[in-house]
Amino acid sequence: MRPNPTLTALALGLALAGAVEPALARSAREEITPAEERLFPFDGDIPGCQDASVLERVATQFAEKEAKFWNSSLTIVSYERIARTAWRPWGLDYYPRRFCSAVATTSDGVRRKVDYSVREGLGLIGAGWGVEFCVHGLDRNLAFAYATACREARP
Repeated sequence: MRPNPTLTALALGLALAGAVEPALARSAREEITPAEERLFPFDGDIPGCQDASVLERVATQFAEKEAKFWNSSLTIVSYERIARTAWRPWGLDYYPRRFCSAVATTSDGVRRKVDYSVREGLGLIGAGWGVEFCVHGLDRNLAFAYATACREARP
């Protein structure tokens, strides 16, 4: 009687899964070094989603990008429904970043969702904090920036 190839493959797969699982569990228990305790540490002290300086920086960078790359005079005139969507979603060993979303009204009167993040180490020459953002419907270079519906701007 010949062995059933499907059953043989299933048994082999289960055996491999059993051998891999302990290795994964072991790595999950390993200690991590928080970003604040590194040789060149981060301090984790970055402004919140509703901080006026964060919102102003998003608005300023948005206006600059629109003017420089798209020959557009579009600006962000106001924000509402500002919310934090994640804080350090990948763990303490990654540099501190806060993910946020809001609804922005642009100068053409249209309300658009904005996904943005405040990240330590994005300031001038890596000092301080900076922002990255994507305005839904205005991510015109989809293939190079944040992909469809600003997916890459979120955690």
